[in-house]
Parts: sequence; C-alpha cells; structure tokens
Amino acid sequence: MGKVVTLGEIMLRLSTQAGNRLVQSDLLQAHYGGGEANVGISLANYGHDIIFASKIPDTALGDAVFKHLRRYRIDTRFLLTGGQRLGTYYLETGIGERAASVLYDRAGSSFAEMDTLEWDLAELFREVDIFHVSGITPALSKRWQKMTLELMKQAKKAGCNISFDINYRSKLWSQQEAGQTLQQLLPYVDYCSAGKLDAIHLLGIDEATSKQKVDKAFYYRKMQQMFPNIQLFYGTKRTVHSASANQLIGTIWLENKYYESKIHDIDPIVDRVGAGDAFAGGILHGLLVEMLPQAMVDFATAASALKHTIHGDCNQFSKEEVERFKEVGSGKISR
Repeated sequence: MGKVVTLGEIMLRLSTQAGNRLVQSDLLQAHYGGGEANVGISLANYGHDIIFASKIPDTALGDAVFKHLRRYRIDTRFLLTGGQRLGTYYLETGIGERAASVLYDRAGSSFAEMDTLEWDLAELFREVDIFHVSGITPALSKRWQKMTLELMKQAKKAGCNISFDINYRSKLWSQQEAGQTLQQLLPYVDYCSAGKLDAIHLLGIDEATSKQKVDKAFYYRKMQQMFPNIQLFYGTKRTVHSASANQLIGTIWLENKYYESKIHDIDPIVDRVGAGDAFAGGILHGLLVEMLPQAMVDFATAASALKHTIHGDCNQFSKEEVERFKEVGSGKISR
C-alpha cells in the first residue's frame, strides 16, 4: 500500500431532492466533499495511508468535516483550523432532460483566504509516494496559483510523484487564465487527468480533423508532446443520454499506448458528483499497487460507475467490492 497526500478545499454541499428546483425547496440534503478529499477517501477505502491537507473554520461545521474524514480513516494532522467560514455549494439535482446545476457560495472561505502555505512542507511530504491536487485549487485566487506551484516544487524536492486533475470549472476562472496557469504547473506533473476539451480550450491544441478523429489517442498524444514529463494521462469519455442515464468509458495513455475500458451503461444515476474523483482514485490505486494498464483502467472505471449509484461526493466501496463488480457485472445479486 502507498502513502498519498491530497490537498484542496473541502466544502459543505446542500442538494435538492430529485424533481425539485432550488427556489422551491424547503429541504436540502447535506454532504461534505471536494475533489481532493474525495480522491483521498477512495484511496483510504482501498487500504492506502492518506493525509488530507486543508483549512477549515473552528466551528460546528469544521467539526463535522473532521468527523467526515475520520470516518474514512483519513489522517487529519495537516487539516488546519482558522478563518471565518466553510465554503458551501448548492446542487440542484438534475433528472431526465434537465441537467444538474451548481451554485457556489465559497468566497471568503478559510481555505480560499489563505495567503501563505501554513504547513511544514518537509513534514507534509515526508516519505510520501504521490501528492494529488486539482485545478480547482489554483482557480481560487492569484495567491493560490503561486502557492500551488510552490507546493508542486516542494513535493518534487521531497521525491513525490505529482498527480494533477485539471478539473476546469468555468464558474471559478476563465479558460485563458486557466491555460496560462497550466503552462506553469504541468511541467511538474507525473500523472494528469485531462481530456479533449482541456486539450483544445486550455492547452491550445487544434481540434482533430476528420481523418485524425479515428485516432482515439489523438489528444493524449498531442498533450504528451507538449509535456513529455507526464508519464500517464487519464480520463473518461461520457455519452449523456439524459441527466439520469449516461454511458461511461475510462481511458488512459501510458508508455505511448492507449487503453480503454468496456462501456458502462449507468441508468438511473443516483448522484453523478464525485464520479471523476472516484475514477482518479482508482487510477492512483492502480499505480500504487502496480496494476497492468488494462486492469488499472478497468478498475478505475468500475469504481466511477459504482459512485453514480450512491448519494454524496465520495465513493463508499472497498477494492474488493470494486473488483467483484468489475468481474460479476451490473445488476446481479451478490449472495
């Protein structure tokens, strides 16, 4: 098993019930989550040692975050307290042809307002295999763009491999600002979650011609040429039939070879939030236990498909449950 540090903002999520608009709701369901915390919880479920670093207020909501993380055996020694508030977001749950919608209320949060790296970085990264962070963190402020770069440099200095999920959020920053920041960060990255839209709109790669589109690895190949330091690219391809029914395929690009999973037909979707984090957690697990590439992408996609079936941000399944689902298939009773 490996040792991983994930770092980012964790928030309170308030969700409507399916079939209700936010403006008509008098009941909201509460969960805690964030991309990096979700990845860490998946990895902890698979038996790895996980440190989650962030900052939360010293309030009842902050206490709830500690309890949420400790429930999954996350090491919270580097979870700082201070500041005024916990970031919040509202999820209007989609159904049928109506897509889900997110409303952020995170300005001024304890994590977003940090202006220095308050951790002992040498201690944070001591004997750590992988440092995982996402593009949501540098999207929070100009300060966080600089601090994310410094974190990567210090993690590299300590001998960590760096995992980065581009995870672009248009409600947090522009494509131009994100693209400029990625040019600074990606030279330090070893494992990167990125897809076609990231390649075109953030990295400036020309869209494939009709002839090039037959090459499933076209965008991975182009991104690899831009950033030869990146050992592994990974991502999912999703066909959206409705908010309630999707098809999902996992893909990776490793050692100049392309791999993809079988198609998962997910219908109905209980909760799509966190499915990408579940996929990332599966990929990092595969790297840590040295799975073969095909086994890795199959495991990660199965984990992502399972995440669609439960409420909340984080995955709830052990590696044995993911493996059993992968082997047995969907819809069959496990006796």
